[in-house]
Amino acid sequence: MQIILRKDLEKEVLPGRMIQNVVGKGSYSPSDRMTMGFATYSAEYGPMEPHNHAEEICFILSSKAAWLRKGPERDKLGEAIPLELGMTLHIPPFEWHVFEYGPGGQVEIIFFYGQVDNIRPEEIKPER
Repeated sequence: MQIILRKDLEKEVLPGRMIQNVVGKGSYSPSDRMTMGFATYSAEYGPMEPHNHAEEICFILSSKAAWLRKGPERDKLGEAIPLELGMTLHIPPFEWHVFEYGPGGQVEIIFFYGQVDNIRPEEIKPER
């Protein structure tokens, strides 16, 4: 068993968010079967672009003036869904979504994928 403290994790700043990879490929605790980490979205990291990827579970750790929009296409996202502490999101494969926030807002999540490869669309290999 490995015990991991969040304070020991590296912070990777990406467009629109800061990620701390805990378990998975290239993570603090390597795994070839699952991916888990933390993400923070706030003005400090800039606005997030709508995106889609593999099936994902997100658990909301904190939220202030933050919401999620989702939809069938990048440019067809629905109404804002307010995010609150303790909410779990089960995002289907390739559903477009974006985390957003108002002035002074932020959202912090734990994310989980049941895989380490083919998470992002550009990684997906066609089936033969």
